[in-house]
Amino acid sequence: MRNYLSKRNNDLGFGFFDEVFDDFFKPVFYGVKENAMKTDIKETEKGYELAIDMPGYDKKDINLSLDNGYLKVEARREEKEEDKDAFVRRERSYSCARSYYVGNKITEDDIKAKYDNGILELFVPKQDKKELPKRNIQID
Repeated sequence: MRNYLSKRNNDLGFGFFDEVFDDFFKPVFYGVKENAMKTDIKETEKGYELAIDMPGYDKKDINLSLDNGYLKVEARREEKEEDKDAFVRRERSYSCARSYYVGNKITEDDIKAKYDNGILELFVPKQDKKELPKRNIQID
């Protein structure tokens, strides 16, 4: 199974336009703000190292979950009631979330997490590259 943390191929076959389409549709389909949770993903021999920018959040504000092959990173900090009406403009959010596809064979115990100085560091091991047996499909 393909691990989506790795580099992408030009799946659509349009070369340069794949990147343009990715950038165009990403905010709509994935719900990711361009400035929210910027992530660097580094491939190593044993897995993937993610460094996620999460300034302003405490460790207790961050929740990590794994569901159907998706690693979800969520953060929510308390908003002070007295501050709600005081703002003229608000651009910083009090919550954010982002998902990463890591594959169905990864468990919670496989993922290592560390949070320091506003950066969440995650390690996700690579999946075994076992080939699935070829199966023929009967045509009726």
